[in-house]
Amino acid sequence: MSSSIIELDKVTKVYRMGKVEVNALRGVSLSINAGEMVSIIGASGSGKSTMLNLIGCLDKPTSGRYLFEGMDVSQLNDNQLAELRNNKMGFVFQDFNLLPRATALSNVELPLIYSGGANNRRQRAIESLQRVGLSKRINHKPTEMSGGEQQRVAIARALINNPSVILADEPTGNLDSKSSADIMGIFHDLHREGKTVILITHESDIAAQAQRIVRISDGEIVEE
Repeated sequence: MSSSIIELDKVTKVYRMGKVEVNALRGVSLSINAGEMVSIIGASGSGKSTMLNLIGCLDKPTSGRYLFEGMDVSQLNDNQLAELRNNKMGFVFQDFNLLPRATALSNVELPLIYSGGANNRRQRAIESLQRVGLSKRINHKPTEMSGGEQQRVAIARALINNPSVILADEPTGNLDSKSSADIMGIFHDLHREGKTVILITHESDIAAQAQRIVRISDGEIVEE
C-alpha cells in the first residue's frame, strides 16, 4: 500500500491570455510521501509556483490527475476544495500576507474564524505562537516586528488547524541569513514531528536542506 499523500499524474496547466497559450506545466508526474520534506527548485517562470498552486488546491490542472490522500481532487467542488485547504494544508508565503493593523494573535486566529472553529480559538492561537517562539510578541502588530518574526507569525497561522501538509512558497526570500536559518529550523522541527513539508525555492542552499530535491525547468521535472 502506497504511503503517498500527493500524487501528480501527467499534470498539465495551460493559461490562455487572449490568443496566446502559456504551457506552465507540461505533463508533470510526482509522488510525495506522507512525512517527507521535499524542495521544488527552479528559476523564475519555471512552473514551480504553478505546481504549488495545484498541490495546494488553489488552482486545477488543465489535464492529468491529482490525488491527495488517494482522493481525486478534480472531482471536488469549490466548497470541498476550500474545506480541504483549510483542514489539511498550511500555507506560508514570501510576503507573509499578514493583516498590518491586526496583532499577531488576531492574524493567527483568522483561519479558525473562516472555518468556524470558535472553540478555544484564542488559546489555540497562543499555543501556535508559542510553538514558533513568539509567546512574548502576541499583541504586537506586523509593523512592530522584524521580517523573521512576521514569517514566524505566518507559520503559526499555517499551523493553527493542525494541517498534515505545509506548503511554503519562497519562505526565506525576504529574510536575512540569520532569520532564514531560524525559519528553516522551524520547518525541520515540523518535519521531525511528522508533517509533510514542501518548499518552493530558487535558492540552492535552502533546497539542499530537504530530504529530496525536485528540479523543474520550463514546466517539466528535469531531476528528482
